Formats: sequence, structure tokens, C-alpha cells
Amino acid sequence: MAQARKKQICLSETPYYHCVSRCVRQSFLCGENRFTKQNYDHRRGWVESRLLFLGSVFAIDIAAFAVMSNHTHVVLFVDKDLAESFSKKEVLTRWHKLHKGTLLTQKYLKSKKLNKCEALTVNKIIEVYRKRLYDISWFMRSLNEYIAREANKEDECTGRFWEGRFKSQALLDERALLACMAYVDLNPIRANMESTPETSKHTSIFKRIAATKTGKQPKSLLRFVGNDRINTSKGIAFSLSDYCELVDRTGRIVRDDKLGFINNRENKLLTRLRINIQQWLTLSTEFERHFSIAAGSEYMLQKFKCSINHQRIRGMAKAKQLLNPI
Repeated sequence: MAQARKKQICLSETPYYHCVSRCVRQSFLCGENRFTKQNYDHRRGWVESRLLFLGSVFAIDIAAFAVMSNHTHVVLFVDKDLAESFSKKEVLTRWHKLHKGTLLTQKYLKSKKLNKCEALTVNKIIEVYRKRLYDISWFMRSLNEYIAREANKEDECTGRFWEGRFKSQALLDERALLACMAYVDLNPIRANMESTPETSKHTSIFKRIAATKTGKQPKSLLRFVGNDRINTSKGIAFSLSDYCELVDRTGRIVRDDKLGFINNRENKLLTRLRINIQQWLTLSTEFERHFSIAAGSEYMLQKFKCSINHQRIRGMAKAKQLLNPI
């Protein structure tokens, strides 16, 4: 039985979540339909543009993403503190980029005078919108409903485009986050759609590598802030150059027609996180297969299980084997 989303998400344990949406139609989300031979590659742009736009509206940052033929992957960072710091006007301004709101919220943004009852109503509405701005379900709904409408319009049909629900995995520690991001970024290479990360269009690694050529990081993605554990800056606590190198080397191993090798002693990220080569290759190629609603070390899974009041969580044995520090 499917579990309620609120029982799968616990922001007190982690702000990072891996979400996957799969298409239910025979006609692919993107790519070429093998039955009709019609090409839908242009839809990749729809998904990426909408995804990055939502990242600018919600208090949710995008750490990694990949748009595949019949599904999408996205790793999200939920910034609840940012949402709670928004002024009332900013909450409404952001929400109105997606929805019309109400007559009262529109009136408030136009700085028109409200009576006491109207002001109380607007304040209540604002707090509802504020919570939605850091809600993963609302984020994914705003992505998937938009794409479904555009695809249905293009296909001249109605009905479901996506599966009933998106899959969500809590990423409970640095090992799980690193492995999941690499798993997402390497999706086109594993699927033999691309040969290298720098040619894997409509992925986060493509945008990051392109930006590094100018000495910058993409503004639309969550930043890498370096390997310093005491760095208090918001962002991913790895070095971008170390991450790109690891993804590139892993991609060469994944591809049968490429020569690839990872020296465990020389790789900074694997050494720091105490992950051996065998663990890493399994995680970066089979991550989704081994974990259900959460991924992390055995200790972190036990902690998460208690926080969401579950009796058991699938993947405990794999966590001990793959994500416990060696």
C-alpha cells in the first residue's frame, strides 16, 4: 500500500530528497516513440525550463536533475528557513507567478486598503502559501501538471500522462547525497543515450560543466561550496571540480566502450567519505534499486524510521553494506 507523503518526508532529519516521476503512456515523455516513430525530444526543454523556473519560485533548490525518455529525476534541497524569512509580500509575489491567488491577495499586492476582517483572511492565506513554497508535493505537482497539460495539448488527447504519484527518497547523509546525485547525472550514460557527462544535455552535470568553463557555477542550481565541513554557507559540501572528475571517471567505467579507472586513494571525495570502489560503483549505477523511501547509513535509517514512526524501512541491509563508513 502506498504511504502518505507526510510519512516519507521529515525535514528535521534531512532537507535533501530524490524524486522520480514516470510516464504511463506508450508514447514517451521525450525521445522517439518506437511505435509511431514520432520524435518528442523538444519536450526535454519543456521539463528543464519548467523545473528551473520552479526552483526560482519555491524555497526549494535543485541539486541535480536528469530528463530521460519516459521519466525524470530530480534531487531537491528544501530550504524551510528561507521560506519562513519571506515577507508577506514576497510570499504572495512568488505564489502569484504560479497561480492567480484570490481577489484579496491581489488587492493586498496592489497596496489597496483592507478592512480588519480582510487583513486577517489574507494573513491566513499567506501562511498557507508560505508552507506550500517549501512543500515537495506542491513543487512536483507544479512541474508534472504543467508538463502533462502541454503534452496532452500536443498529443490532442486527455487522461493521465504520469503515474499516480512521484517516488520520493530521503537522502540522510553525505554519502547518500553524493551517490544519488551521481546516479542522477549518469542516467543518460547508463541508458546509452550519451557517451560523456559534458554531452548529456538536459542534466545538471551538463549545466555545471558548461558553467565551469567560464569559472562560474549555474545560478539555477544549488551551489557546491567546497569540502570544508565547517563551511556554513548554504550549498553542497563538496568541491565541484572533485565531483565533476568523479562523475566523469565513473561514466567511463559505466560505458563498455570507454576506458575508465578510479584510484580510491587518490579520489578526494571517496577517501573523505570512506567509500570503496566496489561500493561506489554499485551506488552510482543501482541507487534507486536498493533503497525505498530513504537512503543513508544504517544508523541514519534507524533514526529516520523512528522520526516518521515506521516499524521498518526497506534497504537496511544494503545501507549496512553500501553506506556504512568502511
